[in-house]
Amino acid sequence: MNKIIILNGPNLNLLGEREKDQYGNITLKEIENNCKDYAKKNKIDLSFYQSNIEGELVNEIQNSRDEQDGLIINAGGYTHTSVAIHDALKILKTPIIELHISNVYNREEFRHKSLISKVAKGVICGFGANGYLMSLEAMNKLLKK
Repeated sequence: MNKIIILNGPNLNLLGEREKDQYGNITLKEIENNCKDYAKKNKIDLSFYQSNIEGELVNEIQNSRDEQDGLIINAGGYTHTSVAIHDALKILKTPIIELHISNVYNREEFRHKSLISKVAKGVICGFGANGYLMSLEAMNKLLKK
């Protein structure tokens, strides 16, 4: 059974309330439930974690290096600013998928630069909350190779 963690960064706890034109009406809890349903059907041991605090995300990444087979991260605003998260991800020997609900390339210029992409196996963006399930499916296939 593959062990996969999905990490969520700042402000994602407010999904369903904030910028509905970008992120829709779905809440992070609903996304988590959908992911857990998918994981159960596909025999994935799934962990789901969210923090608004950069250091907590770094700790979770570091802890995952010996506990998880794959990591999916929606780092929110930290995608564009956090060298610390980049460096923590770089340590991992497991596959990483970078995830974004919105298409960051259709948004402000500063969102076009990611500090995570260079350490990720792939990037999924612009598919709304469905991107979470797409990421899980992609990671599961990566881990079966």
